[in-house]
Amino acid sequence: MLAMIDETAPMLPKERPRYLMGVGTPDDILEAVKRGIDMFDCVMPTRNGRHGVAFTRFGQVNLRNARHADDPRPLDEESSWPSTRNCARAYLHHLVKAGETLGAMLLSEINIAYYQSLMQGIRDAVAHGTFDEFYQRTREDWARGDIAPR
Repeated sequence: MLAMIDETAPMLPKERPRYLMGVGTPDDILEAVKRGIDMFDCVMPTRNGRHGVAFTRFGQVNLRNARHADDPRPLDEESSWPSTRNCARAYLHHLVKAGETLGAMLLSEINIAYYQSLMQGIRDAVAHGTFDEFYQRTREDWARGDIAPR
């Protein structure tokens, strides 16, 4: 996909919005913006939420994994979204494993909130001419991964 963006984006008018349909991992979005894409849409935040996966500033967290069963930590205690800060991983794990609709709902909203935060960060960085720094910092956070329990 990125090779195709590299080939086609330079041919698109610079004064018009550049839309990439159906692209959706945070990594894909970050890489596409780096290559000049402006707009996106996809079902990834809600689809992954329905399947027990949360997107966070530390990357993806698969809450189906047993290692979360007794983990009292939130997904991200610094998130601005209440469910991300206040719901224990153990609770989210339980909801997902029990097939509770609330689990899919919470993870979908957590994922949408993360995507909104990511996109706001991208918009702010582009507006201030600091996208390269934002890109590096975001990739470093993802590389830290799902921080192990203390």
